[in-house]
This record gives sequence, structure tokens and C-alpha cells, in this order.
Amino acid sequence: MFAKLLPIVLLGAALVHAELPAEPMGVIRTLPVPYPAHWVLAHDGAFFHMSDGKVIVLDADGATQPAQYKGMINNAFMGQFAVAGKRRELLVAETFFARGQRGERTDVLTIYDQAKLAPVGEVVLPGGKRFSGMPERYGLQLIDDERLALVFNLTPATSVSIVDLEQRKLLGELPIPGCALMYPTGKRGFSSLCGDGAMLSMQLDAGGKVIAEKRSKPLWDVDADPLFEKPVLRNGIAYFPSFHGMMLPVDLRGDAASAGKAWSLLDDADRAAGWRPGGWQFLDLDHLGKLYMLFHRDGANGTHKNPGTEVWVYDLEKGSRERRIVLQTPAISLTLTRDDKPLMIVSTHEMALDVYDATSGKYLRTLSDFGQETPFVVYTAN
Repeated sequence: MFAKLLPIVLLGAALVHAELPAEPMGVIRTLPVPYPAHWVLAHDGAFFHMSDGKVIVLDADGATQPAQYKGMINNAFMGQFAVAGKRRELLVAETFFARGQRGERTDVLTIYDQAKLAPVGEVVLPGGKRFSGMPERYGLQLIDDERLALVFNLTPATSVSIVDLEQRKLLGELPIPGCALMYPTGKRGFSSLCGDGAMLSMQLDAGGKVIAEKRSKPLWDVDADPLFEKPVLRNGIAYFPSFHGMMLPVDLRGDAASAGKAWSLLDDADRAAGWRPGGWQFLDLDHLGKLYMLFHRDGANGTHKNPGTEVWVYDLEKGSRERRIVLQTPAISLTLTRDDKPLMIVSTHEMALDVYDATSGKYLRTLSDFGQETPFVVYTAN
């Protein structure tokens, strides 16, 4: 019996001692820039362990998980994120503590190379003031042809830090008392939405100093019908939806914000059924400027963060709804790719990403198991 087993034992020993080729170390692969039109960036806030937030690059056309996953960058302690497409950079406003969860706090604006997903610079933001909260598209913004970055601060006093991305240095900090977030305005400026429904607008010089400032009268009765702080911007017009289903256009093309004529997102039948907009980052535009927005039924006070069961598509120029898309799974956020065959990607309440053909409304696939936990916001690649 032993004689019969001996050749097998010897063969196994030979295989164990066979030399395997050395695996190369330090290999750096680069991504194509600009990213393909159907690549997206999922901002995972890591809600249950916030020091480990991340932004994951995904190919929404990928048929398999390996084909979908392209890479990842860090985004620590509920950081804010922006794509600087012209600069081929990704920006993260984030926070670190010397002892992990404690110790001296350092806020930074980290600059990543878009091709290598590697940090190439950072600007320290002093004072421990950076807004740490749920990802907000308007918590980190770019103006002046992506030369200046605006970082929202909340202590709870509110202010904006101005960063020169070319020189990679902090230019200063501007107080915006009673107001929040930044919406690009005019040649080199921004507006912030204030608690009373007014808007505070500032224009800056090349060095980040204020050269014009104006606080408007209240543009909307926010006590009767609060505005969402999450507009879409098209051709210098910011479209702010309200909790009760109105749309307020705000002109940001000049030095200061000015309100246009509001119109209703709902008809009488919609209101009778209790349809309301809501979610987290629940509206976006396609390449033609069509508005896509999440809606839920049986809305009431306090349901403004409820997942949407349908996406309604609007013509902003006409102020009218064109069609409705019923979702396979309720969603809290959405984004649209900016190409002539657009995809609609929604972040579902199950914390996966569902992909739809935006033109037909057809469900295509689900992106999941790509390292995500709480992908609250999805950004287009360019």
C-alpha cells in the first residue's frame, strides 16, 4: 500500500517546493481621463464609522462587479467632495485627529490626481471649522473656472474658506452669518441661502477678497413652505424645490441673486394623493437640461427625507412634467450622466445603486458589493 502511495507523496512534495513567479510590487495603474461618460463616483459617508468615509469610482455600464469597480479615494469624517474636471483633480474637504478618534484636529482640503487616485497636495484649513455632516453637493464648490475652491464652515457660526487651487494655499475666510452653503454666482462669486429665505451674495477679486456684497430680502416664505437647500443649476439659474412641491427659480448670473416666478411641480390630483418631493440629493439634470426628481406619496410634515418611489421628469423651460418613472426600489438620491445616451443612477434605501436608462426609464442593473455601506450621494464623472 505504501509503495502505491509513495509516487503521490513525492509528486505533492515536488509541487510544494516548485518555485512560483514573484508577484510584482508597487504597480500603479492609471485611469483614463477624462473618465468615460458612464463612470460615476459614489460618495460613501461610512455613516456608522465616519472616520472611514470614501469615494468609489464605478463604471455604471459594467456587467460584473470587477468590471464596475475602478478605484477609491479616502474621505474622512463626513467629508465634502467635488470633481474638478478641467483640472483632472478630485477634491475632498476632510478631517483627521492625531489619535484616530481623538487628539488634535486637522482639517484639510485634499487634492487627488484623477488618473492615479493618489493625493498630490493639500491645504490646511485652520480653526477646526469645516462643516462635518451628511454629504452636500454645495458644501464644497468651485468658481473662477475651477481656480478657487469654496469650503463651507459650521461651528455653528457659518463661514466660507477660500482656497487658491493653483497656488494651493488658503486665501482667507468670509463670514456668512445666518446663511449656509455656496451656489456659484456671477463672474467670481457665490450666494448662500439664509434662514429667513433671503440670499447673501458676494463677488470676489482674484485674491479672494470681497468686492461686492448684498443680502436680499426674503425670496420665499420659508415658514409657510420651506425650501430644500439642494437646487439644480442650469445656465446660471438655480432651481430650488420646496417641501410642498413648488419650484423657485433664482437667477445667479449677475452679481447678486434674484428670484424669478415660482411654479408648481404638482397638479390637483398629485396634491390630493399627497405626492411630495424628497430624499437626500434627490434631483439632477440630464445633458438636455431635463429635470429628474424623486417623489413619494402620502407626504406630510417630516417626510421630506423619505425615499422616493418615482422619478418625475420636467421641462424647466416650460415648467411642466413630461413623464414619470416608477422605481424598482425606493431611492434617496440620484444623478444623471451627461451624454446623449444618459443613465440615471439612484442610491436606494437598501444602500445599493440602481442603474436605469434615463430615456426609456428601463431598469438595467444594480451596482452592489463594491465596498459600499452608505453611498448617500452619486456624482457624475465630468
